[in-house]
Amino acid sequence: METIREVLKNSKTLQGPFPEFHSEQVSDTPQELFLIWYQMALEYGVPEPHAMTLSTVDEAGFPDARILILKDIDQSGWYFSSSSMSEKGKQLANNPHVAITFYWSAIGRQIRIRGQASIMGKELSARDFLNRGKVARALALIGKQSSVLKDHQELDEALVDKLLEIEQNPNTVNPNWTLYRVEAKEVEFWQANEERKHIRLKYYKDREKWLKQLLWC
Repeated sequence: METIREVLKNSKTLQGPFPEFHSEQVSDTPQELFLIWYQMALEYGVPEPHAMTLSTVDEAGFPDARILILKDIDQSGWYFSSSSMSEKGKQLANNPHVAITFYWSAIGRQIRIRGQASIMGKELSARDFLNRGKVARALALIGKQSSVLKDHQELDEALVDKLLEIEQNPNTVNPNWTLYRVEAKEVEFWQANEERKHIRLKYYKDREKWLKQLLWC
């Protein structure tokens, strides 16, 4: 019988074939290249390519990470949303420095973003909240994310109550709901290679200008 170490060793990785990445022919900004890669992820049928890992740091200095959904991207940065009273919201209030990671295994591509999260205004946050599905809004209105749950019935009862509240007032908004923008200082694009000759291209900010450099794999 195989040990877990052997099972892990025999698990296949980076099988390809992967799309080519010509690092000498790239966009001037990482936002533009991100959109090009994102479109390719869609064309290759990558499931949930907008899912990203957001990494933060708590007050004790321990890293924390979870999967969120990318809400938007423009030349100013990458956007996500959460309650400011959630654990991640509290961590962001204490330390706005974050990392975002995208990994699309079907095309062997990873994007790593390091920067600082800032809060968007109440109007944009409210608009983002109202664009969420009804159940997602109801759960956010309960306002107990990461709190201890007694049992599933407690959740079901609270959810029914908030769904009724939304039914009666569709424009109800959680005042703690916050849209964040991550302004990057570094963005690395990683393209896998079946022979392990991976391509790593990093954009980094020099004042207001983006510069690029290749990294060893």
